[in-house]
Formats: sequence, C-alpha cells, structure tokens
Amino acid sequence: MATFLYKLGRFAFRRRHYIALFWAALLSAACVAAFNAPAAGSSSFSIPGIESQKAYDLLAQRSPGSSADGGNANVVFKAPAGEKMTDADDKALVEQTVKDLGKGPEVDSVTDPFTQHNAVSKDGTIAYAQVKYTAPAKELKDSTKDFLEETVAESRHSGVTVEIGGDVLDESPATGIGEVIGVAVAAVVLVVTLGSLVAAGLPLLTALIGVGIGVAGITALANALDLGDTTSILAMMIGLAVGIDYALFILSRYRGELAEGRECEDAVGRATGTAGSAVVFAGLTVVIALVGLSVVDVPVLTKMGIAAACTVVLAVLIALTMIPAMIGYVGRRIQPTGKKSKRPVGRKAQQNTEGKPNMGTRWGSFVVRRPAAVLVLGVVALGVMAVPVTQLQLGLGDDSTKPASTTQRKAYDLLSEGFGPGFNGPLMIVVDTKESSDPKAAAGTVTDEIEGLKDVATVTPALFNKAGDTATITVIPDSKPSSTQTEDLVHAIRDKADRIKADTDARVLVTGTTAMNIDFSQKLTNALIPYLALVVGLAFLLLMVVFRSILVPLKAALGFLLSVLAALGAVVAVFQWGWLAGLLGVEESGPIMSLVPIFMIGVIFGLAMDYEVFLVTRMREAYVHGEEPKKAVVTGFKHSARVVTAAAIIMMAVFAGFISSSESMIKMMGLGLASAVFFDAFIVRMAIVPAVLTLLGKSAWWLPKWLDRALPNVDVEGERLRAQDQHRSGNTQAPSTDPQSERQPVLVGAGALRKSAEAEPPAAYASTESVPAPVPATSGPSIEGQVRDAEGTGVDGATLTLISLTGRQLGRTVTRSDGRYSMPTPGSGTYLLTAAADGHQPRAATLEVGEEPLAYDVLLAGISGPDDAGLPRAR
Repeated sequence: MATFLYKLGRFAFRRRHYIALFWAALLSAACVAAFNAPAAGSSSFSIPGIESQKAYDLLAQRSPGSSADGGNANVVFKAPAGEKMTDADDKALVEQTVKDLGKGPEVDSVTDPFTQHNAVSKDGTIAYAQVKYTAPAKELKDSTKDFLEETVAESRHSGVTVEIGGDVLDESPATGIGEVIGVAVAAVVLVVTLGSLVAAGLPLLTALIGVGIGVAGITALANALDLGDTTSILAMMIGLAVGIDYALFILSRYRGELAEGRECEDAVGRATGTAGSAVVFAGLTVVIALVGLSVVDVPVLTKMGIAAACTVVLAVLIALTMIPAMIGYVGRRIQPTGKKSKRPVGRKAQQNTEGKPNMGTRWGSFVVRRPAAVLVLGVVALGVMAVPVTQLQLGLGDDSTKPASTTQRKAYDLLSEGFGPGFNGPLMIVVDTKESSDPKAAAGTVTDEIEGLKDVATVTPALFNKAGDTATITVIPDSKPSSTQTEDLVHAIRDKADRIKADTDARVLVTGTTAMNIDFSQKLTNALIPYLALVVGLAFLLLMVVFRSILVPLKAALGFLLSVLAALGAVVAVFQWGWLAGLLGVEESGPIMSLVPIFMIGVIFGLAMDYEVFLVTRMREAYVHGEEPKKAVVTGFKHSARVVTAAAIIMMAVFAGFISSSESMIKMMGLGLASAVFFDAFIVRMAIVPAVLTLLGKSAWWLPKWLDRALPNVDVEGERLRAQDQHRSGNTQAPSTDPQSERQPVLVGAGALRKSAEAEPPAAYASTESVPAPVPATSGPSIEGQVRDAEGTGVDGATLTLISLTGRQLGRTVTRSDGRYSMPTPGSGTYLLTAAADGHQPRAATLEVGEEPLAYDVLLAGISGPDDAGLPRAR
C-alpha cells in the first residue's frame, strides 16, 4: 500500500498539470450535468416489509385515482370570542372560502366542514376544510401555493382566525450563514496548524472541489434516483469535514518529511505513502459504515448513505492526488514542521525549543503516569452524557415540531384544541374485503371491534372504493400521536386482525403517519444489531490488518459505543428536553427524527475510526521501531496530537455550522456529529485510548503468529519505503566479518553514500579512533556493536530494527547504557538495519551477514549537526 501510494504521490507531483486539469474537468462536467438535469421530484418515503407500508400500497393499488400521494392542506377556522362557526356569518365565510379554494390550480377536492363527519368541534368554535391536490406537495407549482395563501389571507379580514396545516407549505431545507462560519473557523485552524495561508488554503480548496463534484453529481441524479432534499446537504456536511481533515493529515506529514531534509518530490511521495495509507483505511471505515446502512432496508436511508459514501471516496482520491499536485505548484512556500517564516531563530534558542516537549508530549506523559484515573474519569464523563438516551423518543416529524410562529404550527394547535390531542395523528384502517362474502358486514364488524377498544375518541364509518373490495376507516385516538397509549392502541387493533380474518375473511391493516412511525421505529430497532455486527465486524478486520493486533481494534469499537451514546444523549437533551434550545436556535422540542440515530451511528463510527487510525498508527510505528509501550504512546502524541486536535476542531466547526439549517434532521445531525467528534477525539481517543494502551502494555499489540501470517501486510508505517530506498541506493557496504578486526564507527545512509562516492576521509564530526571489538556475546548469525553519537559517546536507549529486503520486520532491540547492542538474525543473508534515537538523525544500512556474528558500529549525527550544513540526510 505505502509503496503504491508513494509512487502515486510522486506521479501527481510531477504530472500536476494533468491532475489539476482532470479534477477541474470533472467538476465542470458535474456542474453542467446538474444545471441541465430535470428538477428533482418529490422523493418517496417507503419502508418495505412493514404493515403500514403494505396498507398504503394496497390502497394505492385498489384506488389508483385517489391521489393518495397528493399534497394535503388543512385549512382551520376558529370563530372570534363569543361566536361559533355555525353562526350564519361565520358559516357563510367558511362556505365561500371552500368554494374559492376549489377553483385553485392542481386542486383535486375540497371538503366542506358542515357536510363532512366530525369536521366541526363539539363546542362549535373550530372547523376545518381539507384540500387535496393532484400532485405531491414538493411538486406543486409556486402559483398553487400562492393561491392557497392569498385565499386564506382574504378570509382573515372578517375576524375569523384561519391557519393552514398539512405538507403543502413545507419548504426544502436551506443552508444558512452557519456553514460559512464553520468553514471560516476551519480556515483559521488550518492557518494556525500549518503555519501559512498558502498551506491552509490547499485543504480548503481540495475539499471544496470534492464537495462540489459530489453535490453536483447528486443534483444531476436526484430525479433519476429519487434522492431527497437532505441527501445533498448531508453529503456536503460529511464530505467537507473529511475532505479538509484528510488533506490536513497528508500536508502535516509532508511538512514533517521536509523537516527531515527531504526534497519536495520525495517528501510528497513519503507523505502520501504513510499518511496517505492512513487516509485510505480511515476513508474505508467511513465508507463501510455508510454503505452498511443498506442492511436496514430503508430505501431513503440507503440512498443517503451511498451518496455520502461516494463523497467520502472523492475526498480520499482528491487528498491522494490533488494535494501532491498542489504542493508541486506551491513548492517551498509550505514550510517544514517547526520552521516559522520571517522569524529567525538562533542556535541557542533552537536548542531550547528542541529541549522543551510539546503539548502532545506533555499530555501523553500525564496519561501514561495516571492511566487508571484518566480511564475512569473519561468513562464516567461519557456515561453521564449518555443518560438522556434512556428517554429517547423517535418520530417522523410533523407540524408540532415547527416554530410556534408558523401557520402550520398554529393550525396543528387549533386542531388539538378543538378535536383532542389524537386528532393530528389519526389511524387509517384499511380493510381488504376482496375474499369476504359480505364486504359491508365485514367492515361493520371491524368498526364495532375498534369502538370497543380503550383510548379511542372517534371512529368514522367505512368508506369503500369504487370496486367495493377495499374500505378505509379513520380512527382518532384519545391521546397524542407520540404517547404510549396510542402505540398500545395500534397493537390492540392488530391483535384483533387475526380473529376478524377468521370470522369474516377480511384482512385488516393499520396505517397512517402514527402507525408508520411506530413500525419504522421497530424496524430500525430490529436492524440495529445486524447493522452494528456487519459494520463493526468489517471495520474490526480492517483495523486488525492495520494495527496487527486484536485488542487495539476491540478497544476502538468499545470507544465508539461510548462516543455514540454520549452524542445521542446530547441530541436528546437539546432537541427533546429543550436544554440550551434557545442558544442553539431550536425553537420547539419534540421527538427525535427516526432516521437520525442510525445514520449518526454510521457516520460516527466511521469518523471515530478516522481518529483511531491517525493517532494509533503513530504509536504502533514507534512500538515497531523498538520503543517500550509507554514510550510509544507518548511518541504517538508527540507527532500526532497537534494535527488530530486541529482535525477534530475543524470537523466540529463544519458540523456545528449546519445547526443553523431550517431542516430538523440536518440540525440534529449537525449537533450530534459535532458532539460526537468532541467526545470521541478529546475524551475517547486522547484520554481513554492511551490509558488503555498503557494498562495493557505489550499485550495491546499481541497477535497470534498464525493470524499474523494469514493477514496481509499493508505496511501503513512505510517500512518497505525505507527498505527500497536502501536497496535503490546500492548501499551494500558491509564491515569486516572478523569480530577481532579493527573497527571504526560507520556513517550509514546518505552520509555513507557521499563518503563512498567522493572517497573522502570520514566526516569531521565522526570519531575515527580504532576501537577493539569485544568478544561477541552470541554465536551464529547476528549483528553486534555500539551506537555512538558525533562525540563518540555511546547512545543509551537507541532503537535498532532488523528488516528484510521485502520490508518485513524481523526483530528489534534497544541499546544498553553504553550504547552497545546485539541483534540476532534468522540466518545468513542481506538485511536492513535501522537505528534511531531522540535528538539524532535516524540511520539505516544494508548489511551482509555471514554465519558468524557481524561486528558493526553505527554513528548517529545530531539533528543540528553538520548534516544540516550540506550533507544529504539519510532516507
């Protein structure tokens, strides 16, 4: 993986004009297709397999001309104080309004409240007329909606309160200023993290290109694939966040490679090969989680997940190609890590800076010293945040959740006032009498059975279709739609269906918005376990390949559960309980949209694995190179904490920007995802994960040998890049195999190349004094010697790693206090030996080992030594 991505990064760097042209052409083509595509129609909301959907489909089949999917408007009238709607003047007003509404465009029918059953309240103060349209609400022309509003406005002049409910006036979700603010915050974070406006602009540019292609593609296909309004907004939200973050990770690694003294092209290749590998696997986890939503078998959820997954794939591809290409254009204007432009630093100041650990190192050291306390505190904090989940209520959203100032909410409240809380959530009973010998008697039996149930306010007479084989009965519950009493009523009606079928041969089905919500919630609950098993299982295997461990992926999955529960708790507290609702622009509290929890679970899982991959891969890299587990944790924080923190803040800003959306689901997703990123990045990944790794020690990286052999080696750390570098350089110089021969410190890597090429004496900073070799500590094939610094002093704690020429790690060891080491080899042959220590340049050399121990000393130059003055750095 790393080798392929290394080549891809260098190719994009060299062929930057073609790469830029390709993405620009793709963006242009997508925009043209979106501009010329037919307008998206009303997206259908179907849930295969549930009873309420079967009833709806049966009704549409038996009554094809009934405009079952047409728009609906409830025009609600309330008489002035002291009057009734049955008074002559008020009644005449209603009748005239009904007549005028019937003349409107695209109107199928208008009911007169004075001729319709139960359309006037018992006290006579409230009445309503129902307007049915021939087309779905979202496909109605603007002139049709304008006519409705103008007609109602004329009726208000008489002093009668008139409001409009239903779905006709629903508007498509719109984005607000919040998204712009979120992107602005992301830009500031990028400038602080990357150190320049040029570097900060690249992630924003590439993310916008990816989102532009994704959203334009969704718009172009919206009509053909029946994509809803929220699909493009969710894709924009997720694509923008991951697009910026993925580019940031590669850019940060590029700056680190520049700091090691590499040329731009090589630095780009290495950044793409190492950080790019992490980006690929992080993106794969997000895609798995989003595409896995298809197992729920809800078409609208499947389409949303696949559309968002495609945007994530675009973000990954652009990060791997467009970022290297853009670096080719800006060149050295992106500064190496630790270098500030226009700010000269003296040698003494530089040494002081190098000696002071960064914030990531300090935090990692703190967690390593107190792992148990940090673990308990983090788990308890997330547990407290998750408490509101126990009161989670799901719903599909209706006029009750709209702001109190809207006419839809006012109409909803008037209907509840005049006809009871259950009026806004009627149940539709569909009676299939095709097999019954007496359809009318069968329908009458159903009516009688329902009237005898608890919590029933009204049951309307059965209404048959033209063929006389299907009847509909409307049941008004006595409780509000979201109450447990109404849910119990739905189950009670269905419990009687079998007996009615046996007695009358009539099939009874319950549908309606309330029944649909109950069925949908149950379907999601039933699908949750299979969905989690599939997604977590696949991601577990993926992470096991990346980390070569069993416990690390298991820990990652458990941490995700804590994050998602805490995030859902925040959503319930704000949108259902009303906490901080005014501050966040939530005008009305109510049930959580049914689609939100499971979609959040999918997205949060993918994002949680992002931070797991980016942070823990650095820890594993340090451990693989010979560091002790605790030190490896600190090293991981040293190199990754800053960029992971910046990435988390950027994601939080982008997601939080969507809280300003007018669509309830988008607002909930924005808050939920922003909260999830905070909990996962700063509590789970930055606190709980290092605490667990510290407590587990070496056990965290345990993997059975048979499984290690079975799993593919994806080389996220880029070990094969190091091996291939040495192989290409031809540095096969080997010291004498005679353990009693005179030994000299050997400068390896690029320093060795220069020494060999120019045939010059050893570098001025290297010790040339002959040192007699000690008696080998082992017999048989091995490498033994001393690691020394530029002053000839043994380096304590230097890590040496033995690697095969194919890139497979064969062993590792750490030098003793005097810098001496002993590294057994599997046998005679050619190996790559790497040496690294804090404050020194890493070195590597290709060695030929015979049947006897090979005496070999390594010289490590200081970071600010002569290497910085012109000697090429080791690759």
